[in-house]
Amino acid sequence: MPLTSAEVDHFLAKGYVTIPGCFTRNFAQPLIDHAYERLDYDPDDPATWTEPIRYLDHVHRFKVKDLCPRAWGAICDVMGGEDRITPAIQRLETKHFSSVESFHWSDAFIINFRYGSDAPWRPPAPDTALWHKDGSFFRHFLDSPEQALLVVLQWTDTPPKSGGTFVACDSFRHVARYLADHPEGVDPGACNFLIDQCQDFIELTGQTGDLTLLHPFTLHASSPNHSGRPRFMTNPPVALKDPLNFNHEDPADFSLVERGVLQALGVDRYDFQPTAPREWYGL
Repeated sequence: MPLTSAEVDHFLAKGYVTIPGCFTRNFAQPLIDHAYERLDYDPDDPATWTEPIRYLDHVHRFKVKDLCPRAWGAICDVMGGEDRITPAIQRLETKHFSSVESFHWSDAFIINFRYGSDAPWRPPAPDTALWHKDGSFFRHFLDSPEQALLVVLQWTDTPPKSGGTFVACDSFRHVARYLADHPEGVDPGACNFLIDQCQDFIELTGQTGDLTLLHPFTLHASSPNHSGRPRFMTNPPVALKDPLNFNHEDPADFSLVERGVLQALGVDRYDFQPTAPREWYGL
């Protein structure tokens, strides 16, 4: 099922759209139980949760189209079609491929046990979190295909003040203009200072199985978890076969990600040309 017109408008205005109920609690719970076993933590004994936040590698993988066709349809809508999505990133100068798993979700959990709970909880603002743009392994251009969508998948209920991701909704516009002004590309982290220009902030709350798709230029951050309940989430990547294209002849060919950039730049088309080679780090 494609996105509704209201969902499309919300993505273009706010930089994100949420698809509820992509899987059930009965599906999620065995994977969560297995994660506790992998960590050797007791889910009923906080004294065994020795780290405030943990990042796990995956053990299980699930094809998104089979698990939740509605979610896959939404991802394809935002990306401009399934044929534009790649299961693996290829370095342009070599035949090297990096595992991306755009077509799959997994149990590579980010588990917020009690991150930031030793200080008073503060709502999202420029000075309350470590804001960043995803993509630590490549030089960032306006049309970079490597991190083409920011995905937040809730594996546990996330009420307020429970470690839900902080999001700067208006940040994608500032980042788009900054990258357009730097056709030579910028290093990872170079856009993070733009958080000081942002004014529209949310804390992502929701229920088990909720999926939020955010514009890839969105600045976001881990938030404090004061709930006493671990928050499980994943950030499954989505990459494109080719760079974003802001100069399609037919306006109907623009993806929602591309349309968001064009609106930020205030133009109908934009002939972006990188002036420096694309570069990968650590691969």
